[in-house]
Amino acid sequence: MPTVAADPGPFTFDLDSTALIVIDMQRDFLLPGGFGESLGNDVAQLRRTIAPLAALLAAWRAAGLPVIHTREGHLPDLSDCPPAKLKRGSMIGQPGTFGKILIRGEYGHDIVDELQPLPGEPVVDKPGKGAFYATNLDELLRETKTLIVTGVTTEVCVHTTVREANDRGYECLVLSDCVGSYFPEFQSVGLRMIAAQGGIFGWVSESSALLKEITR
Repeated sequence: MPTVAADPGPFTFDLDSTALIVIDMQRDFLLPGGFGESLGNDVAQLRRTIAPLAALLAAWRAAGLPVIHTREGHLPDLSDCPPAKLKRGSMIGQPGTFGKILIRGEYGHDIVDELQPLPGEPVVDKPGKGAFYATNLDELLRETKTLIVTGVTTEVCVHTTVREANDRGYECLVLSDCVGSYFPEFQSVGLRMIAAQGGIFGWVSESSALLKEITR
């Protein structure tokens, strides 16, 4: 079984029971002029993840390993949007540069061109931050024990998903160069929190260490 150099220690896993999850790499979060930038965020902090994640995806697919993508968003009538979320996010469903914000089917809701899912790769549409809430992700992962976690943002949807996965018994390896936050300090602290206390939520490594193991 492959072993990856990681924090807090070496991470050993079985590729036959491992899946790569790509969280919310959506246009509205990553493209200039999108929803994320309209809130005053620096999308370059997220866009730096695209190149290493694209390289990882290419190698992962070449090895015939499973990939699952997620997108955060809602039905056009917002019937699946929790009231507390809508109260604090009044822009949800409103017109934006790339269509109605966080609405399924809109251009901005979809995944950036560089990381588009291939036919047959599941895309989980989620109404919340975590990828397990109100979705079929757990069912899709029935034969899976380990998750390679990538995507955005580190302290919100990535962290929530990792915590949910941990409670469900999955082992998580978070790739630091393939996850991103608009806030560098949140990126740093978020990754440290995952690996703290002997890996309380999982392990943290870089994609280069994983690539060495799957391209041998």
